[in-house]
Amino acid sequence: MYHDLQMPVVNLPLIGVKRQQALAAVGVHTLEDLLYYVPRAYLDRSSVKPIGHLVPGESCTVIGEILRTKIQQARRRKIFKVEISDSSGILTLNWFHGIEWISKVFKAGDTVSVFGKVEFFQGNAMTHPDFDFIDESREALNTGGVIPVYPLTQDLRRCGFSSRSFRRLFAAVLEQLPADIPGSIPESLRREQSFMPFSEAIRQVHFPGSAETLQSALRRFKFEEFLMLQLLMAIRKQKSRQERNNAPCSKAGNIIHRLYHQLPFEPTNAQKRAVKEIYADLQGKAPMNRLLQGDVGSGKTLVAAMCAAIMTANGYQTAIMAPTEILAEQHAQHFRREFEHLEVESCLITGKTPRKAREKILEDIATGKTPIVIGTHALISEDVHFHRLGLVVIDEQHRFGVEQRGSLIGKGVLPHVLAMTATPIPRTLSMTIYGDMDVSLIDEMPQGRIPVRSKVVEPGRLEQVYRFIEQEMQAGKQVYVVYPLISESEKTDLQALEQGFSFLRERFADYRPKMLHGKTKKEEKQRIMQDFRGGRTQMLVSTTVIEVGIDNPNATVMLIENAERFGLSQLHQLRGRVGRGKDASWCILVRRSDTDTALERLQVLERSNDGFRIAEEDLRQRGQGEIFGVRQHGLPEFRFVDMYTDRSLLEAARKAAFELIAADPHLLKEQHRALRNHFLRYYKDKLRHAGIS
Repeated sequence: MYHDLQMPVVNLPLIGVKRQQALAAVGVHTLEDLLYYVPRAYLDRSSVKPIGHLVPGESCTVIGEILRTKIQQARRRKIFKVEISDSSGILTLNWFHGIEWISKVFKAGDTVSVFGKVEFFQGNAMTHPDFDFIDESREALNTGGVIPVYPLTQDLRRCGFSSRSFRRLFAAVLEQLPADIPGSIPESLRREQSFMPFSEAIRQVHFPGSAETLQSALRRFKFEEFLMLQLLMAIRKQKSRQERNNAPCSKAGNIIHRLYHQLPFEPTNAQKRAVKEIYADLQGKAPMNRLLQGDVGSGKTLVAAMCAAIMTANGYQTAIMAPTEILAEQHAQHFRREFEHLEVESCLITGKTPRKAREKILEDIATGKTPIVIGTHALISEDVHFHRLGLVVIDEQHRFGVEQRGSLIGKGVLPHVLAMTATPIPRTLSMTIYGDMDVSLIDEMPQGRIPVRSKVVEPGRLEQVYRFIEQEMQAGKQVYVVYPLISESEKTDLQALEQGFSFLRERFADYRPKMLHGKTKKEEKQRIMQDFRGGRTQMLVSTTVIEVGIDNPNATVMLIENAERFGLSQLHQLRGRVGRGKDASWCILVRRSDTDTALERLQVLERSNDGFRIAEEDLRQRGQGEIFGVRQHGLPEFRFVDMYTDRSLLEAARKAAFELIAADPHLLKEQHRALRNHFLRYYKDKLRHAGIS
C-alpha cells in the first residue's frame, strides 16, 4: 500500500529513469504530483454515434477504423487529414497545427475513438478532435463509459507514454492507494460540503464510473483549489492587519479642501465614498491595502490626487506608478494642473528622463522637497530614494508583475498601497486576484458624460463609415483607427497596419493622419501624441498602445479593424478613449469574420456600456487566463476550476478559508495537518516571498 504521498515517482511501477525525467519536466516528482496529473479531456463512449447518423453542428463521440492518412498542401498551409470509417460511413478528421507529431500517431488499420464538433465540408468532418486509440482486445481500461485523455508532451511520447499507458499506470497505482488516506480538506469541512473522501474522488477523476460521479469528484477538487488560494489571501490579509501603520494620517489637512474647491465640477458620490473609505484606512492601525476599481473615465485619478493631498498634509510622499510612458505623462500633467496653484510640487521620472534633469529630480525626491512622484517602472530603479514614502499608488495594477510592485513598495517602510484598475473585473476573478485587498468601487460616471454608441459593421459598409468620419473631422473632431497587433513580431499584422495607414493617409490626406505602434521611437511617439492632443493631426492610426492613457476629450470616433480578434474587455477599454468630452461619440467595430459567434460576441458591446457586465461575458467566453495574464499575479494555473461556472464554490471556499485562519492562524491543530502540508506545497515560495513563515 502507498501510504506516503511524497514517495518519488521512480519507485512506482512502469516508471524508469527516462520516464521519471519526462514526468519531472511537467512538474510530476512525487506520487501526489502524479495523482494530480489529471486528464485534459474525457471521451464519453457510453453513447457512441454511427458515422452515418452524424448531424453537422452536434458534438459527439465516434469510433472507427483508420482507412488512410495524408498531408495536403492548401493555399497557405498544410492540413493533415485522417479518414475513419465504421459500417455506416466515412468521417474526415482535420488538423492544421501539430502536424509534425500527429502525422506519426495515426496508422491505417488502427481503431480510434474521437470526440468533436461535426462540420460539413465535402462530407462530414471534425477539426482537431479529442482522440484516443482502442486496443484490439478492447480492454476495460480503454472501452468504458467515460475515458480520460491525458496531456502529453513530446518528451512523454518519446518515453512511450500515451493515454492508454497512463491509464495502465493509474490502475496499478490506485490499486495500492489506501481508502482512508487523508485529503487536504478537513473532515468536518468535507462532511459539511458533502464531498467524496480523497481516495474515492481521485479514483473517479482517473476512472469515472459515470458522468455524474465524475462531476461530483471534480467539484471536490475545484473546492480544494479555491480553498488553497483563499487560505493564502486570508493569511496575507491577516498579516497586513497585524502590521503597524507607519504613515498614520491624523488629519485630512487643508490641501484637500483647497483642491476640492478649485474643481470646476462636483465629484460623484462614488468618488466621495472612495475617498472616505481610503481616508479611514490611512487613519487606521495597519497600512492600507486597497483596490480602487472603476470603469474607464469614472474619475479614479481625482481620487488618487485627493489621497496624495492628504498624505502631503501629513508630511508623507506619494509615488504613482503607471505601466506606460503615455499614461505616466498624462498623470503628471493632471497632478501638475491640480497642485501647482496649491504650491505642492510633483515630478515625472521615466526611462527617458535626461540625465541632468534626473539628478535634480532624484535629489528633490530624496530630500522630500517633492512630495508627489509620478513615473513608470523607472521608479523602482536603485538610484530612486524617497525621504518619507507613505503611499504607493499603482495604476493599471494587473500590468505589473508581483516583483515590480514589491520593489516599489519596498522603497517605503510598509507604506499604504492603493492599486487602481480601469479594467472591469468580474467578482469571481476579483476575489481570486485581489482577495487579500479591500475594494472601493467607483460605479458612477461623471455628470454630463454621454454614453458611447457602438455599432458592428461589415467591410462592405466601410465607405459609408469613412464618409461619417469625414463629417466628424470637418466639424473639428478627432478619430482613432485601431488595428490588431498581437505581437510586434507578427509581420502580417504589422503589414496590415501599414497598408491600412497608407490607404487612410491618402483617403484623408487633408486631416494629416499619423501612425503609432509599439516600435515607434520614443521621440517620434511623443511628437505624434503632442500633435494629436494639440489637434494638429485629426486621425491617429494605431495598435492597442493607445488602449490606456490617452485622454483627448475632442476625439469622438473609435474605429476598430478586425474587432473579432480582440477580447470584449479590451474592446471596452479601447472604446473608453472616446466619449470623454461633451459631444456624442461612436465606437465602430469592423467585423471581418463572417461567423455567427463573432457577430454574437461583438453585439454585446452594441447592447451595453457596463464594463462589469462586459467583463462577465468576456470571462464566460474566453476563460480567466485570457482576460489578462493571471501568472503575473503569482497565482497558480488552475487544473480544475472555471471562474465563470464555479463562482458559488469560490465563495464557499473563501468563507471556509477565512474562518479556518481566524480559528487556527498557522494551521497547527492536528485536524489541519494534511491541509497545512498540502497548502505549503502549493504556496511555500509565495509565503516566503511575502515574509510569512
